[in-house]
Amino acid sequence: MHMLFASLAAACVITTAAYAADPIIYEVTDQSYDDVMFGLENALIDAGLVISEHNHIAEMLERTKADVGGTETVFVHADILGFCSAELSRKAMEADPLNIRFCPYQIFAYQQTDDSPIIIGYDSLPDGVMQDVQQFLDRLTRDAIGLD
Repeated sequence: MHMLFASLAAACVITTAAYAADPIIYEVTDQSYDDVMFGLENALIDAGLVISEHNHIAEMLERTKADVGGTETVFVHADILGFCSAELSRKAMEADPLNIRFCPYQIFAYQQTDDSPIIIGYDSLPDGVMQDVQQFLDRLTRDAIGLD
């Protein structure tokens, strides 16, 4: 039993290390932050998805800045939306149950200063079945800012 767990743990470390080296994929837009978030929420709803999590990163960092000795405002706006696609998730996890680690899928958006552009994107995913999810994330991201 311990040998099986050790083998599985080693496989997870190897897979995670390979994933960590992959780039982040993003688009840059000069649209307003509110328009980008509205576009992203609509892209998700139009795809029949339910937003399962909405992490308000800028608000959290600002709220806790003094508590952790922070001195800078990192973002004026920053959010991460999480969601799942039953169809893509089933396909991914049937191919490899360890693909559970990518769910819920996430798209982030942020703006560092009032004058800076908006960045919207997602983590690159591994080769194989997860590329179907990555193509889906790409379409959603591009739809959110009107590129498709």
